[in-house]
Amino acid sequence: QVQLAESGGGLVQAGGSLRLACVASGTIFRRNQMGWYRQAPGKQREWVADITTGGSTSYADSVKGRFTISRDNARNTVYLQMNSLKPEDTAVYFCQMRGGPLTYWGQGTQVTVSS
Repeated sequence: QVQLAESGGGLVQAGGSLRLACVASGTIFRRNQMGWYRQAPGKQREWVADITTGGSTSYADSVKGRFTISRDNARNTVYLQMNSLKPEDTAVYFCQMRGGPLTYWGQGTQVTVSS
């Protein structure tokens, strides 16, 4: 059974940093593309960043230059380093794994940025 567990969320002041982590279990992690999404109150879930099995990355325009996605296949973990945080980054952040036709989600971790 595939499970994704996010951690690292919290309350931070604008301009601060947080690093989210998502640990995967129940699958061969290195064979899966990983991504981060977020959902703010009253809004639809939106894509934040992706990293392929080969380590290529892509970012939403709203976070480009501030967020960095990375993966450690030895630890079955994907990270999201978030710098220069803004109040509009406040959301629940979700980890996503895509392997073939299947998609898995974590339970989410809350990030709150105060002004």
